[in-house]
Amino acid sequence: MDSGERRRVGLIYDKRMKKHFDIEDVKHPESADRIQKIWDKLKDSGIAKRCTVMGGKEAKDEHISLVHNRKHIDFIKSISSKEEKFWKEMAKKYNSVYFNQGSSEAAYISAGCVIEVAEKVAEGELDSAFAIVRPPGHHAEPNQPMGFCLFNNVAIATKYLLDKRADLGIKKILIVDWDVHHGNGTQKMFWKDPRVLFFSVHRHDFGTYYPCDEAGSHKMTGEGAGKGYNINVPWEHGGCGDADYLAVWDHVLIPVAKEFGPDIILISAGFDAAIGDPLGGCCVSPHGYAVMLNKLLEFAGGKIVMALEGGYDKVSIANSVQACMEVLLQQKPIIGSSEAYPFESTWRVIRTVRKTLSSFWQSFSERLPVKITSMSSPYIQVVSSDSEDEYNTFSNRVSQHLEMDIENVIQPFSDLKVNDGTGITSQASNNFHTWREEHSKIDIWYATFGSNMKLSRFLCYIEGGQVEGMRKPCIGSLDKSKPKEIKWESFSHRLFFAREHTATWGPGGVAFLHPECNSDEKAYLCLYRITLEQFNDVLLQENTSSFDMNYPLFDMTDLQSIEERKCVPVEAVKNGWYRNVLYLGKENGIPILTMTCQLSDVDNFISGKVGMCKPSKEYANTLIRGLVEGKQLSEEEATTYIQEAASRAL
Repeated sequence: MDSGERRRVGLIYDKRMKKHFDIEDVKHPESADRIQKIWDKLKDSGIAKRCTVMGGKEAKDEHISLVHNRKHIDFIKSISSKEEKFWKEMAKKYNSVYFNQGSSEAAYISAGCVIEVAEKVAEGELDSAFAIVRPPGHHAEPNQPMGFCLFNNVAIATKYLLDKRADLGIKKILIVDWDVHHGNGTQKMFWKDPRVLFFSVHRHDFGTYYPCDEAGSHKMTGEGAGKGYNINVPWEHGGCGDADYLAVWDHVLIPVAKEFGPDIILISAGFDAAIGDPLGGCCVSPHGYAVMLNKLLEFAGGKIVMALEGGYDKVSIANSVQACMEVLLQQKPIIGSSEAYPFESTWRVIRTVRKTLSSFWQSFSERLPVKITSMSSPYIQVVSSDSEDEYNTFSNRVSQHLEMDIENVIQPFSDLKVNDGTGITSQASNNFHTWREEHSKIDIWYATFGSNMKLSRFLCYIEGGQVEGMRKPCIGSLDKSKPKEIKWESFSHRLFFAREHTATWGPGGVAFLHPECNSDEKAYLCLYRITLEQFNDVLLQENTSSFDMNYPLFDMTDLQSIEERKCVPVEAVKNGWYRNVLYLGKENGIPILTMTCQLSDVDNFISGKVGMCKPSKEYANTLIRGLVEGKQLSEEEATTYIQEAASRAL
């Protein structure tokens, strides 16, 4: 297209989609304000005036049935005619969805909007388009809603162009899913279809990040005729930003797009990898999204349809959409760059993806030069054993300057360096040295009731590394000295398991100790005599993947008051699962501390707001081995102890 010719860009929006909302949680992240904020931003900036603006219309059942079965369609259609009790019961049945009287209409309009603009772009009436839609769609599977999604909007539009509008000459479609979560539903719908190249870049965290399964693995490449046409780029952790995404574009997506030669591109445009998003924990800037989109304009004659998926920081999502619209309109040149490099893990993922798919795509047959992959920033990862869930964030800031964004993320890790084998030292501030020096002189007993009862497992938190069954390594403590003593004691507290997965062990419940003492209960705990400094490092790793350790999580003042208070909440990791330090008494004059949930969490477990769940096989086996190796119980007794703890109601 002549650069002087004005691009015809469609913009579709319908306020009726705002009628879908969570009747029980007005602060639900997938709220109606998301699309309202975007629409207001595009109007106020004058961008909407430069577009062909359209109102939505409902999709037809015959088109939705191209990817969803009849039972699912009938269910979504019936929602609005039901009552509140039905909505609540159905919401519990499915994974991370809600319903109300506006859900049916919103779902049909959302799907209809994407079909409408996809058809107009395919026909040539529009050069490109953006569909401001909700509920999102890429998690919705053929037979069920999930992950805030009711109908799979992009998948429906894709099948519509291929199967219902063959006259338009659309024979190959590239779907780019840059939402921070894996597009599991879309993947299933085109698993065997070579006409569709599905590309998803997402947080995976070795299968522990939502949707918490292996579907997002790089090993999932398609089946039958579709083998090789499913490409997953799974991040190992949060914190990924512009440099990481653009490295994937340059070395995975762009090369394979050239080989595939799509006739049109549909983007599942989720913006929850953006800076400040409360769920994503990544840090892509509006500029980063603009560059990614601009690189795709060279394909399919610039025929691109963007459909909104996730994105839950209202300011960040609006700014990111505006940046993308400016690209589609070719309103502003793409300027600016950053000195930041991708994480080391990013290159590892890229190499693995290319190797896995090298037999399908010629562009992946050659190894990347070392001079490219050596340009990386270290990601010093503090891995949570049992605490890091979807809602923990790596960054919760919205910034206007890309280079500052990248610097803010990289700097805490750049300040860390490995010394002559004794551990990691920091140059961040005098506070760092001062508190560590003071806390290294104080001993405590750390009482463990979960997988840390097994010594080799606990030493991962001290020395770093991982043992069999763990999905991720631990970074360890700065002081890698082994415990001075090890003892076993039983306490009048209840061991139980709740939540649905752990970052270390995968799907399955997390071990907790009831914060309140009960003389009828008996829990076996292994006590490690370590320093208060080491305890802080363990407390960090149990709760979060990032924290400014210039200051301790649990300080001398907390230690001096805990005997009277009995427990101290750790405010700095309030989203962590072990955010409550519990006092269990003294042993030889030294305080015994453990970490567990708060009483409010127990209330949520009892009410069912957060479910109880048995531990995974690997996790349970580690607990059993710890009890046996500690000579507390026989293997049969230990197995019974864990099984009873996992099955008894609170």
